[in-house]
Amino acid sequence: MNVLLVSTYELGHQPLGLAAPLAHLHAAGIAARAVDAAVEPLPDAALAAADVIAFSVPMHTALRLAVPLAARVRHLNPRAHICFYGLYAALNAAYLLRTCADSVIGGEVEEPLVRLVQRLAHGERPEAPALTALGRPTYLPPRREGLPPLARYAHLVHGERLALVGCVEASRGCAHHCRHCPIPPVYGGRLRVVPVDVVLADARRLAALGATHLTFADPDFFNGVRHAMAVLRALHAALPHVTFDVTVKIEHLIEHQALLPELRDLGCLFIVSAVESLSDAVLSALDKGHTAADVATALALTRRAGIRLRPSLLPFTPWATLDDYCTLLEFVATNDLVADIDPVQYAIRLLVPPGSSLLGTPAMQPYLGPLEEEAFAYTWLHPDPRMDALAREVAARVEDAARRHEAPERTFAAIRALTREAGGRPRGRVPRVAVPPLPGPSPGLTEPWFC
Repeated sequence: MNVLLVSTYELGHQPLGLAAPLAHLHAAGIAARAVDAAVEPLPDAALAAADVIAFSVPMHTALRLAVPLAARVRHLNPRAHICFYGLYAALNAAYLLRTCADSVIGGEVEEPLVRLVQRLAHGERPEAPALTALGRPTYLPPRREGLPPLARYAHLVHGERLALVGCVEASRGCAHHCRHCPIPPVYGGRLRVVPVDVVLADARRLAALGATHLTFADPDFFNGVRHAMAVLRALHAALPHVTFDVTVKIEHLIEHQALLPELRDLGCLFIVSAVESLSDAVLSALDKGHTAADVATALALTRRAGIRLRPSLLPFTPWATLDDYCTLLEFVATNDLVADIDPVQYAIRLLVPPGSSLLGTPAMQPYLGPLEEEAFAYTWLHPDPRMDALAREVAARVEDAARRHEAPERTFAAIRALTREAGGRPRGRVPRVAVPPLPGPSPGLTEPWFC
């Protein structure tokens, strides 16, 4: 069987969504190849020659880019079996199977993908058109051979340092049930840990390819905190020169604050945390597990430990007021966080995909519109038209600034001005964190975060 795996977008990293399945396919004797359409051409000849073409769609952007490619495949190679796999494949299985896919795999995709290819090779039908695998699989070190070099992907920028970055994972799924997150509808609170030796083997391979910084792709690195720390201790012992970043919930930063100094000593340059909002009403609707006061506490704890906190935000939801948005911006300015937040974060609008945990909730129901299947999301309108207008203006400003490589400080100032023009005023006294910001430039990646 001629098997082709295709990725369209994976946050600017060399895709784990290709490397992990490739390892399993090759271990089963299936000589698959992969193309990352985000950074390299996807030749018509490769599409026309393939018997099985599988699209990795771990996020919304990846799915939107992959569906037109599947239509191209149908035109060039009607006999090919088209599979979509990953988080957003599972959420949108009904639409994909009706329009452009022959099979869909969600959850732990590697072993089902191997079985699919084997069944097709024997002239058999897929075991199910749509399959979500949530068992405990055998993990293998991802196969990096044949993928584009790390130099084609996001780099770490830290002052004068520009470093190659590799992306690894120590766990999948999530133990939490944040209502806006696409993971709970698929994993249902399940967590799957990748063995330490597998993570370490992948890290060694990436280091051999030139990576001196690693991004852990885990949705929440402290979901399984003992396992997470075991991974980091093994990593630092084997590759002491390699730095890293992780994503950790605000509540876990507070719960496990005693570990933060060790995290710094092991090489952590920054922590991404889903702050989302400084409105307790919004945080409650999202079931985030933290409050606005907790955000200030976590910021103080990370600064005291010598680690930068890089908040990710969800400022545009049906429950956020114009004053909430203004308060968020003032919190950023008051606490010297401008350099630690990618401007795109100020433009993020709530995405409600099929299967979302928000569907049917009293908080969401009054604002929910119809499902736009081709956009892979439900529509919704804010009760205050000024917020929807501001969301459009901020998104346009951020997009223009990104094209012009504008300094984050200038973009932030422009967004602040737009908010004032719309009539926003900070709500109450904006908290000032007592711990001063860390000196020196803020470390970050050259690829802004998108969903």
